[in-house]
Amino acid sequence: MKPEAIFVPVAVLAIWTQLVAFMTGMTRVRAARAGRVRPGAFKFGESPDVPNDVAVVNRNLMNLLEMPVLFYVVTFGFYVTQHARPGVIWLSGVYVALRIAHSIIHLTSNRIIPRLTVFAASNAVLLTMWLRFLRRVI
Repeated sequence: MKPEAIFVPVAVLAIWTQLVAFMTGMTRVRAARAGRVRPGAFKFGESPDVPNDVAVVNRNLMNLLEMPVLFYVVTFGFYVTQHARPGVIWLSGVYVALRIAHSIIHLTSNRIIPRLTVFAASNAVLLTMWLRFLRRVI
């Protein structure tokens, strides 16, 4: 497996994030056009005037822009230090699959326990990646 394969999960997560960003915009526009929320309610991000079904999409986008930053950094770190090996690439894929599963749960049923479980599992995978990275470069 080529070390560049580590960029496949990176690209998948980046594309997923873009899809959720698009979904956020469309959800906001639809809500404003339907008169469910005034457009000014989005001036500073979210407000109490924004219905929950509209706010949850934006919140999911924010989730995709928080912890995954650490994923992007460690994957690039593995590549730059020439430690992007099959096990790490596999862990990267697992992390991305868990993040997408988290989004799907968040954007559909939004059941707290399954969402928390998947979120915690993704963080455990991310921590494992960081520990492997430190062990290999130090």
